[in-house]
Amino acid sequence: MSADGQAHSHWFDDEAGPVVRPYAMTRGRTRHAAQHRLDLIAVVVTEPHADDPETDPTLSPEHTEIVDLCRDTPQSVAELASELNLPIGVVRVLVGDLVDGEFVHVTRPVPPAELPDESILRDVINGLRAL
Repeated sequence: MSADGQAHSHWFDDEAGPVVRPYAMTRGRTRHAAQHRLDLIAVVVTEPHADDPETDPTLSPEHTEIVDLCRDTPQSVAELASELNLPIGVVRVLVGDLVDGEFVHVTRPVPPAELPDESILRDVINGLRAL
């Protein structure tokens, strides 16, 4: 336990920093096939039918932590990187692994270009008022 009463993960050494380096977490990969969908604001949601990730021997502690973080509250890729204190590229690869394993799915906010124009919305509101 640390001085603040928190138990430290066995994957971190206060003096040396992370014991497992980012390239090792991703098995040397810097990209994932689904990376084109994983921008900073992409939202990661744990699948309701996802089994306990800790029982899967192919998943790292970081994988299971992502699943746990997104179980109750969906998290953006940027939020996960901040919470896990990992580079965005590493989080993208890890999330891609979880998508492949069907532990999580990724949703994207509607791009601004696809949102209706404000003038169209005003015209609809005025048309409804005219009824």
